Amino acid sequence: MKYLNLKRILILLLVVVFMTSENNIIAQQSNSIKLKVEKILDQLSLDEKISMLHGNSKFTISGVKRLGIPEWKMSDGPHGVREEINRHNWEPVGLDDDFATYLPVGTALSATWNPELAYKFGSVLGREARARNKDIILGPGINIHRTPLCGRNFEYMSEDPYLIRKLVVPYINGVQDQDVAACVKHFAANNQEYERFRVNAEIDERTLREIYLPGFKAAFTEAKALTAMTAYNKFRGKWCSENDYLLNEILRQEWKWDGVVISDWNGTHSTIDAANAGLDIEMGTEKDYDDYYFADALKEAVENGDLAIETINAKVRRILTVMHQTKVFDSSRSKGEFISERNFEVAKEVAEEAVVLLKNENTILPLDLSKIKSLAVIGENATRKHAIGGGSSGIKAKYEITPLEGLQNKLGDKVKINFAEGYKSSTKFDWSKGRVDTSDENFSYRKNLRNEAVGVAAESDYVILFMGLNHDYDMESVDRTEMILPYQQDELVKEILKANKNVIVVLIGGLALDLREWVNEVPAILQGWYAGSEAGNVFADILLGDVNPSGKLPFTFPKKLEDSPAYKFGDIPGNGLEVEYKEGIFVGYRYFDSYNVVPQFAFGHGLSYTTFNYSKVELSKNILNKSKTVDVFVTIENTGKVAGSEVIQLYIEDVVSSVERPKKELKGFEKIYLKSGETKEVKFQIDESILSFYDVESKNFKAEPGQFKIHIGSASDDIRLTTEFELSKEN
Repeated sequence: MKYLNLKRILILLLVVVFMTSENNIIAQQSNSIKLKVEKILDQLSLDEKISMLHGNSKFTISGVKRLGIPEWKMSDGPHGVREEINRHNWEPVGLDDDFATYLPVGTALSATWNPELAYKFGSVLGREARARNKDIILGPGINIHRTPLCGRNFEYMSEDPYLIRKLVVPYINGVQDQDVAACVKHFAANNQEYERFRVNAEIDERTLREIYLPGFKAAFTEAKALTAMTAYNKFRGKWCSENDYLLNEILRQEWKWDGVVISDWNGTHSTIDAANAGLDIEMGTEKDYDDYYFADALKEAVENGDLAIETINAKVRRILTVMHQTKVFDSSRSKGEFISERNFEVAKEVAEEAVVLLKNENTILPLDLSKIKSLAVIGENATRKHAIGGGSSGIKAKYEITPLEGLQNKLGDKVKINFAEGYKSSTKFDWSKGRVDTSDENFSYRKNLRNEAVGVAAESDYVILFMGLNHDYDMESVDRTEMILPYQQDELVKEILKANKNVIVVLIGGLALDLREWVNEVPAILQGWYAGSEAGNVFADILLGDVNPSGKLPFTFPKKLEDSPAYKFGDIPGNGLEVEYKEGIFVGYRYFDSYNVVPQFAFGHGLSYTTFNYSKVELSKNILNKSKTVDVFVTIENTGKVAGSEVIQLYIEDVVSSVERPKKELKGFEKIYLKSGETKEVKFQIDESILSFYDVESKNFKAEPGQFKIHIGSASDDIRLTTEFELSKEN
């Protein structure tokens, strides 16, 4: 026993020595960077400093050649490095070596509920950014899915701040481990694209702290993201790019963050106010570079004594520090890795874990090839490629496998594939006009497409419909006005069901859709997202059962728009200039659960080709003392015939509270892989912090002593196990 105690003591001492040594190394590196930065700063003229605070091309700021400071190069976007454009306009350069790995979009990554994959995802972005000689990747985008209409939701992650927090941290770590700065956007409250250049968001403090800021806080305080991008909109009457409360009080003072704040392009509105509020770099689009607020006007403000030179120095100091942190001046900096086999493998892995099996009546899926001689593949989305669209997140993919190509690759000549387009998109996006309907209202043309598809369905054993949206709808700068499927797709489904009941619908897109007209009649539905370079191959593998779907919805699918909380409380999208977040903390499932509104598909929902039994939940103790922890143990068994992954979700309910709280909130999850018949125990840990709400009087988070319930489930509406514990007043 004495020997064991001595061994434990020695191990603890070694751990302490290692941590102390590591902290010393970090401190030494930090001091070294500070000395190098101050040395450069002392040599810079005012003109040179000013030149580093605004764009000198569409995606760069000036360097200082005489001091060996290179241009600082930025690139869109959150799921792939953008193709090269001309320095001074938005036209592509036309290179043949600026392709990228097309990664699944933000909602797809979130649907994996897999932090390890988020790290791999970020690593691919970082590697390819470095291979393309970029210093900053403009992502991730982590604004909350407040409504199902926001055109940019496909880029963002979730309606839930906890899920965002758990995925954004490894994403950023993956990027920055490749010597590239991540740029977290859009700070803050960019939850609609309609009138994004003018709209003012009014959010009460508790809602801001509990819903809209936690993801950003984790990005800046846990992941140590090196740069941030401000949102276009106003927050409480002040533009985000000059919002002292957001940029100074919260970001710099409260969160102790000292990275670089970059404006969104043309998102700056002043010189002195923006400079004092904490904006470091102004990027833009149309004006001459000298006419930027942070160009000649900034120099004039300093020379006239209206702005302190130390304000300028602080901005340049932050830029130079981030340059050193990403090894801009270091010959050992990562060289990156361009469209490599392992990068494409990550794209495929994310896509596989992202697909959500929404419905599977009579286990129609996976398809049994022994029973199929012919397969109808219908829908424009079966052949449409999506990588290039969506606005600033569009990329020039090295390749993108369409769903039809994936099935052809998979099936070869084993099954006859009968293809029909079924519907044709009749929109396009124009930056000056938004979404433009290009339909010629040719009824007979649309009817002929539909009739052809119905004929193909009638002569086939099974039908796979690739439907949903495209990047004329999932699009930066424009919101949808309704949730229904465009291009008369509902009519197409209903007509096909008359000809063939063996219908599988695969939805492509990043937003929730109104499926009421046929959801009860179609036996199987998959949410496929914009799934990246390997999308078609992945869809084929899942439809045929070579991959077992394990994705879970990162947002709620309402039955209809009127069921969504922001719409219910009356402020979508406001009057165009003012939007009050009247639903408060009741965003997404928090509203649906608390107000007993039944969704079409709940937050966290996702089926499998196997079944999982939640057999037991146990606590390490039934009373949680403040500043202590309680361990939660959950036993899960794969009771089906095939291996699969399940996401065990932990929700917390505050039984009695002095303030209104949601029925339950996600506070833990774990994705595990189980072979057929295998059982595993999953451990969660609860502390006071995850029981807390934001107290507006004390201006801090607090947890009130009393009873709490733990709900363990497979979705927010599929709770399998519940237990209780007490938070004690005692320490």
